[in-house]
Amino acid sequence: MSTVPPAKFFVNRGIVSSRTDLHNLLRPLLKQTVSYRYVRGKELVAYGTGFVERIVLDDPDASTYFTPLSICLNVDSFEHLEFDTRPDQLLIYTLVQGDERVVIEFAPIGSGGDLPLPRQLEFDTSGFVQMELLGLDREDG
Repeated sequence: MSTVPPAKFFVNRGIVSSRTDLHNLLRPLLKQTVSYRYVRGKELVAYGTGFVERIVLDDPDASTYFTPLSICLNVDSFEHLEFDTRPDQLLIYTLVQGDERVVIEFAPIGSGGDLPLPRQLEFDTSGFVQMELLGLDREDG
């Protein structure tokens, strides 16, 4: 009698390689601001902060890209995903392809990180004088 092996399970950390698991783990990043670090071998190549606009599952033609304005993640761009839980209970995601790695972490606004806090634009009027110019009243006749 053959038995089907039980599905794997992970608690707070793990390494996943199935497309479905990668997609499910990355899905909470959608529409979130994240920080990313791109490492090739042991060298930090690039880093930044961006907004995750798309997570792609079934489109092999879609590229994965990281820019300060927009991030798109295609699960087919990576061999596997390593994840671990930080002390503040947020996840660290490490996407791996060969000797290249992209480490992704949540970057909540106002956390005191590198992200500027949104604020109302200010206009300094202290150096200006307000004047009203009235038109000349002319009376004919």
